[in-house]
Amino acid sequence: MLAAKLKAKYIKYCQFSTAVDRISALRLALWNGQTDIRVRPKGTSAAVLIRGNSSDVDVFGQIFIQNEYGCLLGTNTVDLVIDAGANVGYSSVYFLSRFPSCQLVAIEPDPANFAALRENLAPYGARATLHNCGIWSRPAQLAIESSLYRDGREWTRQVRECEPGERGDVTAITIGELLRQSGRERLSLLKMDIEGAEAVVFADAACQEWLKRTDAVAIELHDDTSFGEASNLFHAAIRDQHFQISHSGELTICRRS
Repeated sequence: MLAAKLKAKYIKYCQFSTAVDRISALRLALWNGQTDIRVRPKGTSAAVLIRGNSSDVDVFGQIFIQNEYGCLLGTNTVDLVIDAGANVGYSSVYFLSRFPSCQLVAIEPDPANFAALRENLAPYGARATLHNCGIWSRPAQLAIESSLYRDGREWTRQVRECEPGERGDVTAITIGELLRQSGRERLSLLKMDIEGAEAVVFADAACQEWLKRTDAVAIELHDDTSFGEASNLFHAAIRDQHFQISHSGELTICRRS
């Protein structure tokens, strides 16, 4: 009975052989879900860490099996990618592999997620710059939110601005500052998944300065947080930016027309 179940699970994963190599598919099929595992997605140069008892396998499925970012592959020359809310780095690995000439900046505030991000991006060397901080509308001190959001797992970590006198967990950084630090005139692709804090970012008029220098945005919008309705704020911010808007899974995709 057990062998039959494992065989069925293996066949299921092998159906995704365009996304995961067959050895990795077999390892996933036999995985108990409790321990850490390392598998190599198809088209990448190194295996990535999937932590046991975590949301990592769900993120892995979205990016490498469901190919949520596949709609971006027709993008013209990609020079600079900012991965805001990089989690453990699967989206960063995807972009670094699909756009082999790009430089990437990955931002993740949660320390445990950041440790996995650092391991997963190590094979890409100087092409990837990592920041253990949070994306915000202005420089500030941020705290990792202690109350749980949605299912409370690793892919739902939120930050908030510190109260006066409160010690922060991480510093805040803006997209504009990251673009300035890169030395580039333009941002080829902004990927943003920051669990509602995008409402803070796009409510600030300062976003217009870097939005006009951004060629494409792939963002997950969250309207069920204390930050406010991110969708309305985001669409108001990009209204005059002449983006073509489409959707891929949970993502809103904006590209220059």
